[in-house]
Amino acid sequence: MGVITSIIQDELPGAFVHSVKLGSSEGADRNAGFFGNINNQVDAACASLSAIPELQGSGVNLMGFSQGGLFLRALVQRCPSIRAKVLVTFGAPHGGVARIPECTNGDSLCEWMRRLASRGVYSWYIRNHVIQAQYFKDPERIEQYLQYNIFLPDINGELEERNADYRQRILSLEKMVLFRFSEDKMIYPALSPWFGFVDADGNDISMQNTTMYTEDWLGLRELKEAGKLSLATLDGPHMQIGEDILRSIVAEHFGNDLATTPFYVQD
Repeated sequence: MGVITSIIQDELPGAFVHSVKLGSSEGADRNAGFFGNINNQVDAACASLSAIPELQGSGVNLMGFSQGGLFLRALVQRCPSIRAKVLVTFGAPHGGVARIPECTNGDSLCEWMRRLASRGVYSWYIRNHVIQAQYFKDPERIEQYLQYNIFLPDINGELEERNADYRQRILSLEKMVLFRFSEDKMIYPALSPWFGFVDADGNDISMQNTTMYTEDWLGLRELKEAGKLSLATLDGPHMQIGEDILRSIVAEHFGNDLATTPFYVQD
């Protein structure tokens, strides 16, 4: 995140940049990316960010990487004290994952997470303590997902009782930009960063063909029709973003308003 912060400050001289942290140290912050309760983490981030004077006032810009993009979107919906203007996410599993994300070689925390998740993502302990289980959506067990998943069904408006404030806060965005990666092997299905998913047979379902979109539970259709929702693809594997590409994205989506405040979250 330090490199990314430097890039943003180079492109937007004078802008205040804040990197969201969930732990008191680098190790604790990384651990929080695998173990914990997303609902509690979003609440804690909301309280922490609401106490930062530079993030109050005219609004903030947000960039989220991988699952961090999903969490930032939840923050937009659930944190009324933060007025979000632009949300840009990279490879974020907005539609959920039908497979627990793979690990890079030698990542012991990730491997431990996968071993726990393999015991049953909808069991009480796993669904409340393993982060990746909280956005896992089994296309063959949708009823169990809706009943037991503690996070994603709520923020995606999939429950019978929907929070109308979530929709209004999404609609208050000036722009939402969702990037996916052309060779992403980490996030499955490939259309999840665009709010897509798969059916029980593994067939792709685009965002436009989901009930969430056609009935506009979150305001995504209205945002798209207003020209405020963009879907884009970056070439390459998950989270492989060249510096020049990142600079161009920052300039395009944030460069016209130097008074606003970007802040970033770890993936």
